Amino acid sequence: MPALDELTPAQFCRFLADRAIRRCYFVWHDETETVNSSHPDLEPLGRWLAAERRDFDRHEGVFVQIGESTGALQGAFVHRTCRGQAAGGVRRMRYETVAEYLRDGLRLSRGMTHKNALAGLWWGGGKGVIDPGPGREPDGRGLRPTLYEEYGCFISSLKGCYVTAEDAGTTAEDMAAVFSATRFTTCIPPACGGSGNPSAPTARGVVRGMEAALAHRGQGDLRGKTVVIQGLGEVGSRLIGLLAARGVHRVVGADIRAERIAKLKRAHTEIELDLRVVATDDDSILAEPGDILSPCGVGGTLNSRSIPRIRAGIICGAANNQLEDPDRDDRRLAERGLLFMPDFLVNRMGIVTCADEQAGYINGDPMIEAHLDQQWENGIYRLSLAVLARADESGSTPARIALELAERRSRELHPIFGHRGVEIIRSLIADGWAA
Repeated sequence: MPALDELTPAQFCRFLADRAIRRCYFVWHDETETVNSSHPDLEPLGRWLAAERRDFDRHEGVFVQIGESTGALQGAFVHRTCRGQAAGGVRRMRYETVAEYLRDGLRLSRGMTHKNALAGLWWGGGKGVIDPGPGREPDGRGLRPTLYEEYGCFISSLKGCYVTAEDAGTTAEDMAAVFSATRFTTCIPPACGGSGNPSAPTARGVVRGMEAALAHRGQGDLRGKTVVIQGLGEVGSRLIGLLAARGVHRVVGADIRAERIAKLKRAHTEIELDLRVVATDDDSILAEPGDILSPCGVGGTLNSRSIPRIRAGIICGAANNQLEDPDRDDRRLAERGLLFMPDFLVNRMGIVTCADEQAGYINGDPMIEAHLDQQWENGIYRLSLAVLARADESGSTPARIALELAERRSRELHPIFGHRGVEIIRSLIADGWAA
């Protein structure tokens, strides 16, 4: 049999089912510096996790279950909870192997640690990942709500060490199904008392990052500029209207959905648009000339293959984990003189809105608007300028400076609850969560 990390998610689910395992976990043990597995049969996968030096960063816990009715592989990844509960969205996506599935959850949850810390939120980093399995694409009334109700029960079983939210492949309606089975979720529909889809505030934050980059380079503001957008989903499509309002001359964009392109062309006649339908593996948009390149699709698009072709001087987008290899690709961008705005620095507004959801609502909420204005030193604009200035002074890169700051902040203990998340994880294990 292939190694566990080489199995497809469906094969891995069968492997677990054959051994009567419905739930399992992998937990970092500080004293021995090893990953403890819930079951002896899973110890090889625990060792594989510990060896994943690029993506596994002493994650406090990885929790997995097979959906009882759907058979879907459902996971919750908890990176670091010094600042509070792990928080981040749940994405639904198909993966070729268990390794891909785990790597995505590990990288995304670590990114949320840094994003939440830079935003000044008293939350740690977490992420959810669901692979629905072959032939189980949840559509229509029936399987889809069941999938997310199952996930809500799964989140409840973790007793609050992870708070979930909307992400790629999920909607506010899906989060309502999650909410029906757990209180540990945000981004639920406004009718249920939530903040709904977080894409609009996320797009606003990315625009502020663009403006900071232009100001740092002495290139003025967005008026008259050309912006290239890879991925015209929920955030990428909202960028068009925001950029038009700021006087952007031209937007070039690409997406795999023809109906989305047609809709955007009808909706935006106030700006020059060049929008294209591309195949899933077509990244030619990254080589389009422009002032700013905005990756707003999946992660890992900035890599050894794409970076030599980039023709925009500034890169600032909404996608998480844009660098395929954070160290190598950050250096490649710097060597080319390209200014990369770290995603975890500029795409915070979705999780900021989620955090605000727990404290009630105010029209034009000043606690949200502060992240977007030019006065607050920890707002996206001023913090970005500070990171860029520090990078120039030190000869480092913005991504490295932002990461160092995020690492320091992420280890600050919650002022009331301390490192409660890791205590919850210990209690889950002591109570036989995976039994």
